[in-house]
Amino acid sequence: MNADEPKNPKPELTTDLTDNLAKDILSDAENSDVIREIPQSQTKIDNPPTAILASQNLGEELSQQVQSLEQQKQSLIAEIETIKANRNQIIAEQTQEIQQTLRLMVKEGLKELEQQKQVLEISIEKLERRRERIKEEMRTTFAGVSQDLAIRVKGFKDYLVGSLQDLAASAEQLELPTANNWNSSPEITPPPASSSANVQFTPQQFENQTRRIKDVLAQYRNNPDYYGPPWQLRRTFEPIHAERVQNWFFTQGGRGSIRSMGTRLQNILVASSVISVLNQLHGDRLRCLILANSPERLGEWRRGLQDCLGISRGDFGPERGIVLFESSDALVLKAERLLEDQLIPLVIIDETEEQIELSLLQFPLWLAFARDPQQMSSYVY
Repeated sequence: MNADEPKNPKPELTTDLTDNLAKDILSDAENSDVIREIPQSQTKIDNPPTAILASQNLGEELSQQVQSLEQQKQSLIAEIETIKANRNQIIAEQTQEIQQTLRLMVKEGLKELEQQKQVLEISIEKLERRRERIKEEMRTTFAGVSQDLAIRVKGFKDYLVGSLQDLAASAEQLELPTANNWNSSPEITPPPASSSANVQFTPQQFENQTRRIKDVLAQYRNNPDYYGPPWQLRRTFEPIHAERVQNWFFTQGGRGSIRSMGTRLQNILVASSVISVLNQLHGDRLRCLILANSPERLGEWRRGLQDCLGISRGDFGPERGIVLFESSDALVLKAERLLEDQLIPLVIIDETEEQIELSLLQFPLWLAFARDPQQMSSYVY
């Protein structure tokens, strides 16, 4: 019994301890609930003032932000107005500068135009005075040439009269054959009709040549051959050209002047038709001698003859069919040598030759283009 006694109180202690622990735990739990409930109640009590304060603070911040934004807006509006004003001022200044620059440019342009106008007026006056002077010179030159021609014709007439008188005196000294010698007299052969010293184109003496010339001119006028052989006219031949060429052949006998056609190209066309006709009549015996007073004009003659007659540069030269001259003296020497060689020189004188040497008029064939006193030439330079 005694041994079991000490064992009984131990359970009682554990029970007490357990009860005490449970009580402590419950008390702790209750204490903790109270503690937890107190802040919650306090929080519940304290929450409304805090929200109000927060909303007030938020409203103040928003109002401050609105005010700052308003201030920024006003400052931006002011800056925009300032920029607009500056821009308008700059535009006005630039516009004023541009207007001033334009006024200066217009003023300078008008000044230059006035100066050019004055220069042109002076040039026009000079050209008009030059035109009047050239017209006067043309009238004087044409009259002078006519006077020289008249003097030349009179001299030739005097020469013919003297020659006829000498011939008559010589005939009187000849012994005429008697009637018994008529049958035995030798036949006299007529001189060749193609002698270079007696080239004439009057219808009474050379009807065959006249007919042939007319046929050739009619062919050039009605049936032009633009791809014909060399030395044949390859251009359109108008009635006015044919009229002047026929007049030169049949009225002037191949020795005389033709009134200019107005341009050098038209004159070259007329001269080309004359050269083509004479080449068909005389062939290689014909030599054309062109006289002009400048290389430029001679160049125009060369190109125009090449174009109208279908010839090449090889046909031009001292020993060729066409020779170009700037000096009448050299042309005269060449023509005299051609006559000595039994060749036929054709002298063609450009319109711009103001004076014609009398020595040029001694040859059997010569063609001079004379200016129209009533009309200015289109290529005087």
